[in-house]
Amino acid sequence: MAPPGNYARRPVPDVRRAGAEDVAVLSPMLARAFFDDPVAAYIFPDPARREARLRRFFALQLRHNYLHRGHVLTDSERRSCAMWLPPDPLPPSGGDNLVQSLLPLLVRARVSSARRLARLLLAHHPRQAHWYLGTVGTEPACQGNGLGRSLIVAVLYRADAESLPAYLECSSAANVPFYARLGFVVTGELDAAAGGPRLWLMWREPQPPYRPSSPLR
Repeated sequence: MAPPGNYARRPVPDVRRAGAEDVAVLSPMLARAFFDDPVAAYIFPDPARREARLRRFFALQLRHNYLHRGHVLTDSERRSCAMWLPPDPLPPSGGDNLVQSLLPLLVRARVSSARRLARLLLAHHPRQAHWYLGTVGTEPACQGNGLGRSLIVAVLYRADAESLPAYLECSSAANVPFYARLGFVVTGELDAAAGGPRLWLMWREPQPPYRPSSPLR
């Protein structure tokens, strides 16, 4: 019988923790993966400059937040990446600090909007201890092959073993069913200011643990 959340398929065997040496490959890969993402297009509206600015954005996220405070997972060929923050009773720190670091990348019209969006997300971030999936992306040519799913499931195994929930913000209505199949449910919707995109807040209660071949350690 499949477990609750329908995620019992074994993770691919080459899921591993990423390090600083992976940033140069992962940041451009994520820039390609998120080029058409509604939030990316909202923050970086110029298509001609978006990919370059997304590369710098993800490099900043990796080096100064997730590699330092969290768990960054990838595969042996670095075709996919998931950025997780471990359980903490407080919301992710640095919302304003992150926006401040992004100021050189933002057009002036987007600075206040990006700051409002960061504060809005922080205001709605759960205070209960949980695993937080901040970002997951896969090389466009490799999407649909289960790579990103494997990086998510690797942490869900651990969350379930620890009886901890998980949380994410989804920026695409098309991706809501994907997360629902992993046990996440929509708990709210937010609309970014100034005509920005809608985000779906998704929460996952812990489920009976299952033993993967290569759990996150």
